[in-house]
Parts: sequence; structure tokens; C-alpha cells
Amino acid sequence: MWTDVHTHLNMLDIPAELAVEEAQQAGVTQIITIGTEPDDWPLVMGFSKKFAQVKGALGLHPHSAKLYSDEIEKQLKKVLDEKNIIACGEIGLDYHYEYSEREKQKEAFYRQMVLAKEKKLPVEIHTRSAEEDTVAILKQFSGSVRGLLHCFSGTWNLARAALDLGFNISFSGIITFKKAEELREVCQKVPLDRLHLETDAPYLAPVPHRGKQNKPAWVVHTAQVVANLHKVSLEDLSQKTQSNYNDLFNISSTEIII
Repeated sequence: MWTDVHTHLNMLDIPAELAVEEAQQAGVTQIITIGTEPDDWPLVMGFSKKFAQVKGALGLHPHSAKLYSDEIEKQLKKVLDEKNIIACGEIGLDYHYEYSEREKQKEAFYRQMVLAKEKKLPVEIHTRSAEEDTVAILKQFSGSVRGLLHCFSGTWNLARAALDLGFNISFSGIITFKKAEELREVCQKVPLDRLHLETDAPYLAPVPHRGKQNKPAWVVHTAQVVANLHKVSLEDLSQKTQSNYNDLFNISSTEIII
């Protein structure tokens, strides 16, 4: 039994119904689908209501941080109260593409962290080429906001800082790539009780499907690599990551779909 803690059902080329069905057949019984801007939010809420296996996370992606305003925040406050919305995300900083100015990104990230604190929701964080500023903001919420760094591709210094501040780490199909040796070394150092698995579909399809559009069912390939790195069985990794998901996102045993 696996959980894909970060996917984008609304971005897939195949119908969400098929993606969820294929995931179920592969043993992926829990999915968090992500809304990155206001136009996505109704779709995410719809999926989270339609499919028992699907929960939602809503936020404003750093690429769109320039859109953040009091009105956007008002809308986000409202939709985060919707049933089956279990996190604020994805939020964070991206200085690689820098589609929004850095100061605007930091403002949007900080304000959404404040909102998550108010709503008592965990966060899903995007960080790329922005390690120092990401850690600086996380430090301000250590102990008051929980969450994970999604699709982790950074250094051990970033991972260690996030772990020390109480945040978890999520690995995607990147970890299966031939040239991702440094990332695999980071993964080996992340404690199993702080680790999550994701696809970030439709992006970053894992080996052996690299080059294709990713989908939630393929999180199992990432799971195999992580199990090998930690020298544990797939069954043990499944149990541990399911427990991590339940704990971080406040999921009760009665909500788990088998």
C-alpha cells in the first residue's frame, strides 16, 4: 500500500478516473493532488470529493507569486476549509526560473506559512536554487507549522536543516535517474520516519518510464529504489511511509482506502 503525496491530476493527459484506477491496481491507495493557482483550486476540490482515494492541497506556487494579494489570500483562506483539503501547497521559492521576483516569492511564501499556521495545516514546499532563503523562512515557523519539502533535489545541508526544524522530505522519480547519485546519498541519510514518496506527475517519470508522462501508479518504482537504498523490504517501507503520511496529514485509520 503506497501513498503518492504530490501529484497533479488536473495536468495529466489521461482522465483522472483512469489515473486513480491504475494507481489503485498498482497498490497506490492514497493520493494528494495539488492546486498551484486559483484556477486549479476548484479542480482539486472536485477530485478530492469525487474519489475516496484522493485528498487535496491548495496554494500559490512560487512561479505565480506575483499574483499574491489580499484578495487571493482571502480566497485561499476559504478553500483551505473545504472537506478533504489536508494541506497548504505547493508553496515556496524558485530562483532557478524566477518567474516571479524573489521578494514577491518570499512574501507569498511567508504569508502562506502564516495561513497554514492559522489553519493548523501542514505545508508542501517547493524549493529550487533557494536553499538559504527557504531555511530562513522555515526557521520562523519551526514548531508551529509542519510539512514536507516536496520533490527533493537539494543538498544534504538543506535536508538536514529542514529535518532539524521539524520538516519531512519527499522523494520523486528523480532518485531513479542515472545521474542522481548525490541525491541517492542524501536519501540514505534521511530517517525512514521522516520520508515520503511522490510522483509530481505529470513530471519526472521514474526509470523505467523516463521520457513518458508520469502518473501516480509509477510511485512504486521510486519506492523500490528508496527501499534498496535503506536496505529494507518494500513491505517495511510501505508501512513506514503510510505511517508518516497518516501522522503528518492527520489521517485517521478509518480514512485509509485499501
